[in-house]
Amino acid sequence: MSAALIVPVGSTEQHGPHLPLDTDTRIATAVAREVAATLGPYWSLAPAVGYGASGEHESFPGTISIGTAALRLLLVEFGRSATNWASRVVFVNGHGGNTEALAGATALLRYEERDVAWCPCLTEDADAHAGHTETSVLLHISPDDVHADHWQRGNTTALRDLMPQLRQGGVAAVSEVGVLGDPTTATGVDGAELFGRMVRHCADRITRWVPDHHGMLR
Repeated sequence: MSAALIVPVGSTEQHGPHLPLDTDTRIATAVAREVAATLGPYWSLAPAVGYGASGEHESFPGTISIGTAALRLLLVEFGRSATNWASRVVFVNGHGGNTEALAGATALLRYEERDVAWCPCLTEDADAHAGHTETSVLLHISPDDVHADHWQRGNTTALRDLMPQLRQGGVAAVSEVGVLGDPTTATGVDGAELFGRMVRHCADRITRWVPDHHGMLR
């Protein structure tokens, strides 16, 4: 049986004053690594795609966005190349802004009869950006890089209610510190539990391998 490949996809963007720019990439990589170990030697872990579609964060220093079109093209060419030798490829996504590119890329690759899909690093009731969820996970997987002396509570309004302002003015329009949620409640214990759920959900989706029409594993 030929190899299969897990590819973390993240971003480089501001995550408040307390988290590193590569937070999404770190989470995607850690989840993908654990999933690969869970699924066994048939699965290999690729180096992460560390830049994504992060236009909503570009008002904050440190953010680098390559945009949806460029990311989609990168993922298409990645998938075309990898499927020359890998029987199956799954992108593990750590940044919500990448969703459109992932859906478009995997839909095209599947149309080309390449066995490619994607899955998100998600948990139920997660806050949106640099809040309790991401800060807790970083306290679990990378505690030395969480600067708790600088964390600040951000906008805790539900994301669906913020979307009109976010679409028009980006994260800066709704949060001066670039945080959507409350990182001050984060703990490493919560992070371990959240991280475990991310791994289990992703591993279960990959094991079932039932892509929807956008290529996302259900």
